[in-house]
Amino acid sequence: MTVPSPKHVLGRDKYDAVLFDLDGVVTATNNNHFAAWKQLFDQYLKGRATREGAPFHEFTEDQMSEFVDGKPRYEGIRSFLESRGIELPFGDISDAEDTETVCGLGNLKNRFFNLSIQTDGVEVFENSINLIHDLRENGILCAVVTSSKNCQTVLHAAEISDLFDVRFDGNDAAELKLTGKPHPDTYLMAAERLGVDPARAVVVEDAISGVQAGRAGGFGLVIGVDRAGIAEALAQNGADIVVADLGELSA
Repeated sequence: MTVPSPKHVLGRDKYDAVLFDLDGVVTATNNNHFAAWKQLFDQYLKGRATREGAPFHEFTEDQMSEFVDGKPRYEGIRSFLESRGIELPFGDISDAEDTETVCGLGNLKNRFFNLSIQTDGVEVFENSINLIHDLRENGILCAVVTSSKNCQTVLHAAEISDLFDVRFDGNDAAELKLTGKPHPDTYLMAAERLGVDPARAVVVEDAISGVQAGRAGGFGLVIGVDRAGIAEALAQNGADIVVADLGELSA
């Protein structure tokens, strides 16, 4: 007889709200994002290597986790390019997709991502959806906090637009001129909109930059979701608990 593992309980006695990252936590869109990032960076790096007569080194999932995941799109581009010793002008958010600037590359990545959503759709993690319903039924507020500016598109495609009490995404952060993850600003603003004290709120993240943000914000509990084999890094960067799936949590 197999004895089930005890669940980590997010009780109303300790917590008033749980704030979830989107990609990789609620929706299985990390595959969509990786496909878009890889198409973007491999295309750009191949062209650059050809121009400079240098070897081409492809973009990998490990590099996505280290330099890109969880960060605002343009910051992720700058971070990865710096890791390759490449410095580009930031440009302007209105830059055309063929403009060799951080913004130009970011706008091209966004097109690749949206094409992936249209082609492949959006999958959700059922245990995550079940947990959110369970939390809300037990009087615990829920928010989605993401660097993505495509949050509403993803929620609509996944048919979960009404799942959260508060949605705070990359568009909100840009409007308020807030610094993205690993800074805690977006999580703190989401907690404020929920009307809860961060010390009585939980952050759930699958990105290193995300658990860093939760820790920096003074949240009562930071949970890392290890879907990419980075459990140790999540723990070292601020996660109090690391789980493989949100089925390990309960209200």
